Amino acid sequence: MTNNKNARKGFTLIEILVVVAIIAILASVVLIGLGPAQKAGRDARRISDLRQIQNGVELYFSHCGSYPYAAGGSVPAGCGLAGNFAAMDALLKAGGFAQNVPNDPNPNKVYTYTPNADGSSYTLSAILEDNGNPALGVNRTENTVACGPANVTYCVSL
Repeated sequence: MTNNKNARKGFTLIEILVVVAIIAILASVVLIGLGPAQKAGRDARRISDLRQIQNGVELYFSHCGSYPYAAGGSVPAGCGLAGNFAAMDALLKAGGFAQNVPNDPNPNKVYTYTPNADGSSYTLSAILEDNGNPALGVNRTENTVACGPANVTYCVSL
């Protein structure tokens, strides 16, 4: 006579399905909870990217005497004209003012570069995902401001 209690080894299908369901529920709760943290991380990267780009633009200014701008006129050797982000990106790389000009982490969004007519100032901007980001609406000493539509655009101006 064998003992039926000892003959049963392993888990039943129902027990396995219950465990899998519990793991799936926990995983979905964790993924949903990470959404705001991911947005905040991408926004922090955008702000950091604008600072990095600003450093390259300031190096350009030190060498050329003005910020990249779209108007014609004579420019020193190694300098050029740029009226938008793509042209400014190429100009900074070609002149050796920045090895890598970062792009927005979301491929559907872009950073913008807007110079004034004579190259004496500019605005760099990025659209943030979190409209409650503390960086928006704050006018800091380093000329960062909330600008653009619906105050979700973060700008660095000089």
